[in-house]
Amino acid sequence: MEKRTYIGDLSQHVGESVTIMGWVSVRRDQGKMVFFDFRDMTGSVQGVVLPKSAAIETAKDVRVESAVAVTGLVNKRPEKNVQEGKQNGDIELQIERVEVLGAAATLPFELGADLHLETHLDNLPLTLKTQRSRDIFHMQSSILDAYRTSLKLQGFTEFVAPALVGGDAEGGSAVFKVDYFNDKTAYLATSPQFYKQIMVGPFERAFTVAKIFRAERSATTRHLSEATCMDFEMGFIENEKEPMRVLEKTIKDTVKFVAEKHADIFERFHTSVPLVPDEIPILTLREAQDILGVPHEPDMEPENERQICEWSKKEKGSDFIFITRYPTKKRAFYTYEDPSESPYSRGFDLLFRGLEINSGAQRIHDHDTLVARMKERGFDPAKFVFYLQAFRYGMPPHGGSSTGLERFTARMLEIPNVKEATAFPRDMTRIDSRLSEAPEFES
Repeated sequence: MEKRTYIGDLSQHVGESVTIMGWVSVRRDQGKMVFFDFRDMTGSVQGVVLPKSAAIETAKDVRVESAVAVTGLVNKRPEKNVQEGKQNGDIELQIERVEVLGAAATLPFELGADLHLETHLDNLPLTLKTQRSRDIFHMQSSILDAYRTSLKLQGFTEFVAPALVGGDAEGGSAVFKVDYFNDKTAYLATSPQFYKQIMVGPFERAFTVAKIFRAERSATTRHLSEATCMDFEMGFIENEKEPMRVLEKTIKDTVKFVAEKHADIFERFHTSVPLVPDEIPILTLREAQDILGVPHEPDMEPENERQICEWSKKEKGSDFIFITRYPTKKRAFYTYEDPSESPYSRGFDLLFRGLEINSGAQRIHDHDTLVARMKERGFDPAKFVFYLQAFRYGMPPHGGSSTGLERFTARMLEIPNVKEATAFPRDMTRIDSRLSEAPEFES
């Protein structure tokens, strides 16, 4: 097989015969000629099979989405046919040979058509190949890269958190049980929280990108049974404002990175780069509720989150807003409450374009106080012995936060359903296929 040339490098080979490998995105028959658009991981190019080409007979049978190796001459396009602003818009591949490496069946629908979300999800091995899906997950990859880089530059060390946990599971009920260990029930982790707190001991500043699992009976545009969280924890803090500043820096770095790298994706999604001011605005829960004229409930309803984000964008020029001072009783048991600030905690949420994407707090660092809080919430400290060890041996004041990768991605591109920002979503209705349906086998 001849040496492969990537499509993104074709402009350097004008006048040469090259071999590219990729997929057929478009096929057009025009008279006795056949036109193709090919794509690989570096881009796309148009090719043409002329009537007298040795490739013409093979080309007649090549279907869209077939994987091919194509040899041809890289030609400059005539001036009148140049497509300004398009990758390889000034060149064309005159095809001499086509080898089908992986034939594609006839597509069940036009790739890139406006599909119902369930149809899209039912056919992910195919629909993930669309420009829209590739854009989403290129963006998500860049968000991960930028988030990691920002935290590392701020002195954080990455670690790998476990997905199997013991009898604590943060004390919650919406967990998946794992029946495997002798005489013990394990669970899929609902959060890496305990482990990142423990890692404050070795590293002072630690972060992880972790899979989490929630057995909530929820089927909404914002819920998943399996999600990815970008979590960090830091020691020797004075209050929750320090992890808020770290998060703010990380958000700003991430938005800057994706704005510079993916201007074309924002354009294709008909959305804009998020607005991030020098300082993300901060409101207490009560202040936010007063602005909206709604009752002082212990949390915000989804509609209130959307409304306060609209206020933030209009009044503060920010697509992000921090909400702080939630009632302690509504936050996780390890959330710190200063006696002078009771009944409010040092917890916070970060909202982005109408959706909560991050939750964080200063944590309780005193062993006896933490045990007392557990008992107050009805948890058995005996189930948390492993976690509690960290607090017996010099745990400093600390705090951190957790950002949902899928939610962050969805809001970055203003995608209405978080499932579309998840490569292989799992919820209470679906594990690859819809649980209510047995997939048909096509021979």
